[in-house]
Amino acid sequence: MSTIRPRLTPAMADVRRAVREMLADIFPDARESSEESAHSLPAAQDFAPVGAPLLLVALSGGADSLALASALAFEAPRAGLRAGAVIVNHNLQAGSAAVADRAAEQAHSLGLDPVLIRTVEVLPASGPEADARSARYAALAAARDDSGAAAVLLGHTLDDQAETVLLGLTRGAGPTSLAGMSPVSGFYLRPLLGIRRSATESACADQGLEPWNDPHNVDPTYTRVRIRHTVMPVLEKELGPGIAEALVRTAEHLREDAATLDSLANDLMQGLIMPGAGPEVALDANALADAPRAIYTRVIRAVALAAFGVSLTSAHTAAISLLVTNWHGQGAAHVPGIRVERQGFRLVFVPTESE
Repeated sequence: MSTIRPRLTPAMADVRRAVREMLADIFPDARESSEESAHSLPAAQDFAPVGAPLLLVALSGGADSLALASALAFEAPRAGLRAGAVIVNHNLQAGSAAVADRAAEQAHSLGLDPVLIRTVEVLPASGPEADARSARYAALAAARDDSGAAAVLLGHTLDDQAETVLLGLTRGAGPTSLAGMSPVSGFYLRPLLGIRRSATESACADQGLEPWNDPHNVDPTYTRVRIRHTVMPVLEKELGPGIAEALVRTAEHLREDAATLDSLANDLMQGLIMPGAGPEVALDANALADAPRAIYTRVIRAVALAAFGVSLTSAHTAAISLLVTNWHGQGAAHVPGIRVERQGFRLVFVPTESE
């Protein structure tokens, strides 16, 4: 591995700055510890204390994740943190193991350690994209648990965020989905949501890093690919430049509103929970009905997720909402894993496996 550092270019600086700012926000104490421990070392700029928090970058070998991996390798030691990588082999294409091995070699060459490869089985359930995503996130979570990492960094860019918002619009999604991806979601960090894909590609080229071009990223059978290569260029041509940035600003505004509504819903939920028998959860339905729709639907979804681990669709939520706002003696609403019924002024959630 060459010890010659590439000349800093604007694209490299932008990607590094995005990583540096997020690390400073999330791990402020690590930098102080590193400075105290390494101030007298001649190579202090590359020093991360033993036992410092470990960060893993989810590395596919593509330009976005490769630029992120390089930036993390550079910035993490300066922030008093250790940096490694996790590579998920979905095993969906011929030669996928070789692609994973090549990404691992690139990670090692950047100085990342540990470098983990996880091979997964993508089981058919909701569709190819969703199934691969579920398998990938399960593997990332397992790698984080196994390594004791404090966080996993994902290479989603501003373009990915814009595509996500546009996908939500085409599906008639609610404001929570239109809010897009959060920069911080549990132990997942997305420092590049303000960085264009063109910048990550330039950052790789400027450092002599050769990204892998996933054939799936140009396969028009995938909706996101059609949005990326057909819809977005048409919007830019017909409506003018800046469409991606406008979609991302919309997501930011919706995310702020959603956070406020979620907080109000959580406060209301705490006051509505009533004593129940066994695993059931009961809410005061009359008090719930007095809340605005944006609040009571959030309470319904929050109860299902927190108490039963079930993510309700809009159709499921609407079916349960009828028991709150338009109850005239009808029977229970059945959603995956839960039966919800009205018992007088009580809205009762019961896990179906207990029946």
